[in-house]
Amino acid sequence: MNVTLAVKQYISKMIENSGPGMKVLLMDKETTSIVSVVYTQSEILQKEVYLFERIDSQNRDSMKHLKAICFLRPSKENVEHLIQELRRPKYSVYFIYFSNVISKSEIKALAEADEQEVVAEVQQIITKEYELFDFRKTEVPPLLLILDRSDDAITPLLNQWTYQAMVHELLGLNNNRIDLSRVPGISKDLREVVLSAENDEFYANNLYLNFGEIGTNIKNLMEDFQKKKPKGQQKLESISDMKAFVDNYPQFKKMSGTVSKHVTVVGELSRLVAERQLMEVSEVEQELACQNDHSSAQQSVRRLLQNPRLSELDAVRLVMLYALRYERHSSSVLPSLMDELSRRGVSERHRRMVQAVVEYGGKRVRGSDLITPTDAVAITKQFFKGLKGVENVYTQHQPLLHDTLDQLIKGRLKDSQFPYLGASSLRDR
Repeated sequence: MNVTLAVKQYISKMIENSGPGMKVLLMDKETTSIVSVVYTQSEILQKEVYLFERIDSQNRDSMKHLKAICFLRPSKENVEHLIQELRRPKYSVYFIYFSNVISKSEIKALAEADEQEVVAEVQQIITKEYELFDFRKTEVPPLLLILDRSDDAITPLLNQWTYQAMVHELLGLNNNRIDLSRVPGISKDLREVVLSAENDEFYANNLYLNFGEIGTNIKNLMEDFQKKKPKGQQKLESISDMKAFVDNYPQFKKMSGTVSKHVTVVGELSRLVAERQLMEVSEVEQELACQNDHSSAQQSVRRLLQNPRLSELDAVRLVMLYALRYERHSSSVLPSLMDELSRRGVSERHRRMVQAVVEYGGKRVRGSDLITPTDAVAITKQFFKGLKGVENVYTQHQPLLHDTLDQLIKGRLKDSQFPYLGASSLRDR
């Protein structure tokens, strides 16, 4: 199910139900975020929504020529704001939609406040769309697989190298927006950028490509543009060259704002990777997650912990990975590594996370063969993988989920780890 598309359709229904004419969308803090994720301003303007307001705003003007579409959570605060709004309406008519169930007493309070009879409709979206969770009928009944995050505490600790994952990890993505205001030398129009697969074709096509491929794709786009400019061509050999090119051609920014945005984002990712030495960090993370050489692993972790450029978070994650990987190793050096964290000045809060992750996802808790496979097929696969080697040392780890789904498809899940409930005929299909 595409949740983004479902929400977009709900909002479209709200707007359509209000009929033709100029409209204002009246929201709260949370529903504002919801709408901003699924609709761009230009898209919603095409639906005759010309104004966006917060229900808790005290400085709204009276605009009787506008219809109000209210999309709100059914909280006590919002209901009270809406009651005050209806007692002194600023718009000609109100179409009210709540994101969840509202009590009968609150509906009654709204009705009593509507003395001027400006409310045309009140709906609760979740109850109206009762078919939301009705799955399509299929010949083969669906199978529900229940998983526990503690079965694989290693995967979330690893640095990722695909575009979307790096943006989330290194820059932060909130309601499809990235705050770049702290980027050195950032231009005013790029201090906050929007990354949405719905409205950004480049982002949609490159979400899951690795970092090297992203740089190559941006370079190709910019070189295509340069071909149209016979004079002043320059070679684009690095991210710095690309940024310089964008800065030197303001018309390029105007014609290709999307590319300009991605050059800036990739440039900042590249800067952070170099500043935090993430390639070296990631190589050791992958060694801890995928190899079984304790002597080499502990030396690699010690070496990085002594590097003053290593961030506190990266230092703690390395020790957490070591603690999970060699939890019961006879020659474990975990106490020594914890001392090293203390000498680096790592906060007590972060140091406590090492023991916390072992208690959460350690050998005593998890039901999977996360570290050392005991299944003959898994051992054979690991053996041949070792002989073959890997194409990319930074992406050699595969999440446990990958193997779990593979075993599910082949009917090889262990009853001891995944007890089955249901008709045996469905299990054996």
